[in-house]
Amino acid sequence: MDRQSTQPTLQTIAVVGLGTMGTGIAEVLTRAGREVIGIDISETATRACTAALEASTARALAKERLTEQERADVLARLRTFTDLQAAVHADLVIEVVPEDYALKSQVFAALDAIVRPETILATGTNALSVTRLAAESRHPERVLGLHFFNPAPAMKLVEVVSSVLTAPTAVEAVTALARELGKEPVAVGDRPGFVADGLLFGYLNQAAAMYESKYASREDIDAAMKLGCGLPMGPLALLDLIGVDTARTVLEAMYAASGDRLHAPAPILGHLAEAGLTGRKAGRGFYTYEAPGSAAVVRDAQTPLDDARLGAGRPVSSVGVAGSGTMAGGIAQVFAQAGFDVVLAARSQEKADAAKAAIGSSLNRAVAKGRLTEEAAAATLARITPADSLEAFAEVDLAVEAVAEDLAVKQELFQTLDKVCKPGAVLATTTSSLPVVACARATSRPQDVIGMHFFNPAPAMKLVEVVRTVLTADDVHATVREVCARIRKHPVDCGDRAGFIVNALLFPYLNNAIKMVEQHYASLDDIDAAMKLGGGYPMGPFELLDVVGLDVSLAIEKVLHKEFRDPGLAPSPLLEHLVAAGCLGRKTGRGFREYARR
Repeated sequence: MDRQSTQPTLQTIAVVGLGTMGTGIAEVLTRAGREVIGIDISETATRACTAALEASTARALAKERLTEQERADVLARLRTFTDLQAAVHADLVIEVVPEDYALKSQVFAALDAIVRPETILATGTNALSVTRLAAESRHPERVLGLHFFNPAPAMKLVEVVSSVLTAPTAVEAVTALARELGKEPVAVGDRPGFVADGLLFGYLNQAAAMYESKYASREDIDAAMKLGCGLPMGPLALLDLIGVDTARTVLEAMYAASGDRLHAPAPILGHLAEAGLTGRKAGRGFYTYEAPGSAAVVRDAQTPLDDARLGAGRPVSSVGVAGSGTMAGGIAQVFAQAGFDVVLAARSQEKADAAKAAIGSSLNRAVAKGRLTEEAAAATLARITPADSLEAFAEVDLAVEAVAEDLAVKQELFQTLDKVCKPGAVLATTTSSLPVVACARATSRPQDVIGMHFFNPAPAMKLVEVVRTVLTADDVHATVREVCARIRKHPVDCGDRAGFIVNALLFPYLNNAIKMVEQHYASLDDIDAAMKLGGGYPMGPFELLDVVGLDVSLAIEKVLHKEFRDPGLAPSPLLEHLVAAGCLGRKTGRGFREYARR
């Protein structure tokens, strides 16, 4: 293919490898009016591909998204074969065979001898070298990567991967095709994982390692990331969907390229893969499923924590909340709406009254939106008593600290709580990154101290990380879990170490996104689009960083780096520079992006 030639028309497309991904790509192409040649060495796979297209179009017909004629046309566009020779007249060949370099190289060598010189050859790899495949080809200028995401019909992202050998016309042709398919193409360079998987798999690997260390249960890890970050799936369930063996292969390639310990596959991935427990496709991975290929999880020996086994907690009818910020007000509102009497203490009566007024405004908005009745809002507000001193906590059963994320400030507050709160009161900190035990040791009753990490905004977010120290009493742990149930929050248990579950998994991912920009691998917009469209994330990493605050993000990353001593967790210099310049995100009007001043 001449680099100066006009952009080719891609009408007839061969898909080599009719597993889940290949079948999904074939469906996308036929629905978009392309003639599709489906090729797999297994007749079972070719029949399954045809059956899958028949089933999906039947569902579309039932929902009146297709007419009978349109369905017939779609089905007629797919022809399946068991011989690569069928690709002879294809304008584009998309290879999606298993993630094995020798196998892919063999397929490309065979295609080189079959297809026309102008035919574009695309690999669906997400971990192997596109450049190496291109270099071995007779026509390296026509070879590129075309990485769809699973399930291909639903996911909007397509990463278009060019090597230094790829002709611009080939890139332009497949980019145009992706847009015609209703996808969002993102141009990326050739390195393992590209953008989306490059960020995603490090996070998945850390989750696997967290589970392997018995820091938290698989259910709590998955619930924490879904409820705390709004992700569509928890990391361990996602590993089962992707395939534990596939994840290990991708991570091996990423680690070989980067040397970053965050990408060194967690041993449990190798153990599961070697045992054949590769996830949904095998019927068992991190979870157990009804049958191979089923999405239905069945109960097995690894069951979530049963609250009944914890024993009885302490009675709680009144709660003290220390702080006057957004988080303190939200927590006070949550407890008051659940029927608890709440004392909201700030450093002055004026600040306490203002915090209660802010809660009133929040309740009024809920009423206006029909989420709350006027009577319920009034009753909630009546249960909150503002106070200018922690002395008002003398009779509360549970004291919740929600002040600034500064250990010295929190320790001083806990010293005061130790003096003013009655014997047997539970003392909780809402810290997101500081050691809970350091707060406990500031008191004479460390057995009564525990972490209750709410997420912002507290009234809306369902997750609470329950952080037990080595000194926390069993009945205190039971008390907090019982209280979480009463305030309709989902508790997840974790130990007292930096980041707990959510931040320990979230912030290394955010830091790696910043490093991608530092290395000029991809733009802010492309990275955000990749994670939203390819990973189903509600926000891209840079959108999220600007919302959280770059100063807050930097502080958390420093804590993680100090605790785990992993060079890969060192905060990105770009993040440090932006914070030093006062560019802290939306709250200052500028972070990674600029925002209109209110």
